[in-house]
Amino acid sequence: MKIKISDYPTFNKEWDKEKTQEKTKKMLKKIGVLQNKMLAQNKFSLLIILQGTDASGKDGVTKGLLKYCNPLGIKICSFKKPTENEYAHDFLWRVHQVVPKKGDVQVFIRSHYEDILVPSVEKFIPVEIVEKRYKLINDFEKLLEHNDTMILKFFMNVSKEAQEERLMERIELKEKHWKHKDGDWDTREKSDEYLEVYEKIINTCNVIPWHIVPSDKNWQKLYTIAGVVLKTLEDLDLKWPELVTERFKKSK
Repeated sequence: MKIKISDYPTFNKEWDKEKTQEKTKKMLKKIGVLQNKMLAQNKFSLLIILQGTDASGKDGVTKGLLKYCNPLGIKICSFKKPTENEYAHDFLWRVHQVVPKKGDVQVFIRSHYEDILVPSVEKFIPVEIVEKRYKLINDFEKLLEHNDTMILKFFMNVSKEAQEERLMERIELKEKHWKHKDGDWDTREKSDEYLEVYEKIINTCNVIPWHIVPSDKNWQKLYTIAGVVLKTLEDLDLKWPELVTERFKKSK
């Protein structure tokens, strides 16, 4: 059955804010413990992919999600417009260089999906080339999973009203001026086109399923993503490694 983004809420009215925040804090602490164990075991890795429109809150949820984690095992990559050198390689070249090594958690703020999304709407790459990228991405993600990298993909589902409010804050609040880009407003005018491509991505690149996250409120967004991350870590066979020593041998 085809997934339609419009069928998913941007805000869940039934959730109690205070209770949800309490649950979230407990989950984040558990994530910190398990992430540290994963780092020590050095067997698995976790790739978290955050996609969404401008001002959907990708940076903020990253900061909150990793609050209790060991920074030694955390990597974050924010994908921008490809450089001239990156354009000279295949579109996955720059991505493969920053996938997580064993033990690490890697967060992609935007990702390889931008190389379908943007050229599909802005039409600066031939359609037949863009269309082939769907299968290439599915194969790429299967390769990562084959190497014990767990992949979690989140689409931040934010309403146009909440997005406009956040974009306006970047103009009105001095501490957020640095986030403002005139181009974000140009992109907003094409939001329906971008959402149409997102739906195709979610339905086509679904060998590893997507999670559609209510993102009008930061506390709901963090709660949803933390729940998925925690379950993924709990389902892994995480163990503290045994002591390796020649000097301190166990007595018989």
